[in-house]
Amino acid sequence: MSADLDVANDSQRAAIFNKPIDAGVGIGHVHLKVADIDRALAFYCSVLGFQLMQRYGGEAAFISAGGYHHHIGLNTWESKGAPPPPRGTTGLFHLAVLYPTRAALGDALRRLAEAGIPLDGASDHGVSEALYLRDPDENGVELYWDRPKEKWPRTSDGKLQMYTRRLDLESLLKEGA
Repeated sequence: MSADLDVANDSQRAAIFNKPIDAGVGIGHVHLKVADIDRALAFYCSVLGFQLMQRYGGEAAFISAGGYHHHIGLNTWESKGAPPPPRGTTGLFHLAVLYPTRAALGDALRRLAEAGIPLDGASDHGVSEALYLRDPDENGVELYWDRPKEKWPRTSDGKLQMYTRRLDLESLLKEGA
């Protein structure tokens, strides 16, 4: 496929964009370049609680929640000892980890607090509540839970109306206790 596809001038090609992707499609995993595997594993496994599923020597590791083969891959193949990419460049903004309940997100907040991991932000988006932070390699990480779909904020004509408001961290922490 050509990277310079001119959708505006090619209606035949543009028709492909009118059909949405299958609703059953999901993001299977993310693979992060890190500078130090052990440091990354300490954060993702010891702090966040992911389980190490497999390690490939000192160069790669695969971690998951609930015994899945891997939700996150970590490697140093092109990044061993390297500094994080500078801000203001292209690349991954953040990876998002979906928690099943508000209480589980509250427990994640407790774990972060106990480990002394600072938050970059915490927001109530109406559809979800989210914590934002950085891993040891400065990769953005979002930890969040989704409210039930029937509780999502909507406009008077039924369209989704997300917002960004301050998240009540005390309440979240109490729920995760």
